[in-house]
Amino acid sequence: MMKKKTLLSWSSGKDSAWALHVLRQQHDIEVVGLFCTFNKKFERGAMHAVRNELICQQAESIGLPLQLIPIPDPCSDSEYKRIMANFIEQVKSQGIDTIAFGDLFLEEIRSYREESLVGTGITPLFPIWGIPTNELSKEMINSGLRAKITCIDPKYLPAEFAGHEYDSTFLEQIPDAIDPCGEKGEFHSFAYDGPMFKNKLNISVGETVTRDGFVYTDLLPEE
Repeated sequence: MMKKKTLLSWSSGKDSAWALHVLRQQHDIEVVGLFCTFNKKFERGAMHAVRNELICQQAESIGLPLQLIPIPDPCSDSEYKRIMANFIEQVKSQGIDTIAFGDLFLEEIRSYREESLVGTGITPLFPIWGIPTNELSKEMINSGLRAKITCIDPKYLPAEFAGHEYDSTFLEQIPDAIDPCGEKGEFHSFAYDGPMFKNKLNISVGETVTRDGFVYTDLLPEE
């Protein structure tokens, strides 16, 4: 069987980590690399605000090459589309068949991904789409996946949740209206251990700051 050469959109969070875990169990898929956009000004992953150094450590533990794509700050939608279109053109020449995303249920996000690949010859793939998030969150935690909350939207969650472990206690404490996977942008995470990693990443929790209406907790690499 000819396997589909697949790139995974890597946010550094639990959902993209779980998407990788699921993809690796599919016999017709070969995940050949990860790609992640990062804020050029801060040298951190876009939205999750994790240091590039830690994202590179994730890729090393996973055992896949990582392409970091710089995004200016600020960045207009048209500029973002141009940057990503250039990236797609590059990977087409590498024989990539599919690009996978860790999206769960937001139709507008999925449509945006699908439209961005129309006419490229590359197929979008959503390996964890439609799994009920109350079930998925528990499955991820029970599997051994470990993650820290790196960013929260204080419109939905109190600031003290920033830096919290993504675990059963976290799920019990967040309001019922909050999606347990944070799919609506209530929070973002950084995965540092689990079945998709060869070894656990050693990290410590740094300072928490408020910037541009979001609360961010810095994660620091440890020896």
